[in-house]
Amino acid sequence: MTNAFLQTIRSIAAIPPEEEAKLCNITVTQNIKKGGSFIREGDVPHKFAFISRGLFRYYYVNEKGSEFTKGFFPEHNFITSYTAMVKGKPSFYSIEALEDSTLLVVDYQQWQNLYQGHSCWLNFLFSLLEKGYMKKESRERELLISSAQERYGTFLREYPNLYKRLKQHLIASYLGITPVALSRIRKEMSFPGNEDQNISIR
Repeated sequence: MTNAFLQTIRSIAAIPPEEEAKLCNITVTQNIKKGGSFIREGDVPHKFAFISRGLFRYYYVNEKGSEFTKGFFPEHNFITSYTAMVKGKPSFYSIEALEDSTLLVVDYQQWQNLYQGHSCWLNFLFSLLEKGYMKKESRERELLISSAQERYGTFLREYPNLYKRLKQHLIASYLGITPVALSRIRKEMSFPGNEDQNISIR
């Protein structure tokens, strides 16, 4: 089990060593190649995972085949289709590996047994869901009231090195704009890798 996994858990909630050991005992390693899926749209998920290495995105596909990126998740994040997992229903979105990745995977039924055995896991889950809710609220606000340029600036601040690992059409999909519009914004703004521009991100 990686130190990063346990350090991340400890940063979320205080977990007794014996409970950490129980979690490690129900955690398995899974490698996913670039372009592979952890969960596909329509799957009923029975697992969640910690990203030990790599990069993932959540995305939807509409009836015309157009993709809409919900979010990016690099190393040291937890991933799953949470509502679908809890309700035992098909996921509305897919979770795709954008790089060769390594996951530490936990079966949901085994997690429930662990969760019910000690109150520390209630604190852990509450803190994790609270952070997720705040991120979701911020994301919704951006899409509703922020300009495309402002959304791009927020993306660069929240993911300062991620733009180097992502293709531009994926960033555009996340921002809710076309790749052409993103290219225009990049030319108008000063951003890492475009040092010849003098306009600052607001």
